[in-house]
Amino acid sequence: MTSQLSPDSVDVLLFDIGRVVINISFDRVMAHWAEHAGCAPADLASRFVVDDSFKHHETGRIDDAAFFANLRQSLGIRLSDAQFLDGWNSIFTGAMPGIAPLLTAAAARMPLYAFSNTNPAHVAHFSVAYADLLSHFRTVFLSSSIGFRKPDAEAYDHVVEAIGVPASRILFFDDSAANIEGARARGLHAVHVTSTDDVARALGALGIDRSGV
Repeated sequence: MTSQLSPDSVDVLLFDIGRVVINISFDRVMAHWAEHAGCAPADLASRFVVDDSFKHHETGRIDDAAFFANLRQSLGIRLSDAQFLDGWNSIFTGAMPGIAPLLTAAAARMPLYAFSNTNPAHVAHFSVAYADLLSHFRTVFLSSSIGFRKPDAEAYDHVVEAIGVPASRILFFDDSAANIEGARARGLHAVHVTSTDDVARALGALGIDRSGV
């Protein structure tokens, strides 16, 4: 999709957060939980699934305590809510390399928004820990607040309506191929992000100065 971009081809940039703006590692989560539980991280990783509880947590249907209660059963470990939260928030490992100057350059040219499948615990953590990085975004759309998750069509439609410009004038960045397909199906331009270089190339195609990178 990047090859079809040119200066003035879009009016708004929309960014996923995990692995696009902030780097994440589920291995760190499993390692923290395993340390608390006294078991091997690989054992927990093999039991962890994106089930209904996970999705309901990300759409605001259940709270952190209910999600952690389900994890006690599905993972077979007896951690406290505080121990689950400690491991859960260890997922964030820092800003994606090189993304900060790209966001600064992009924000000087057009409005930036973010759209993340996420949950209340993570929102409370990254909103504080990465406040400077997230300050580039006019609005951060959160699945746990709007009640829809990517790649569901309703999720993109909600965000496009809230931004207030046609989908065809929005460029979306996400690390998930499924989310990219979902966005394109709703009329957005979309770039599959495998590294910050993908973001940089897209911005370059839009004529955005990347000299600070």
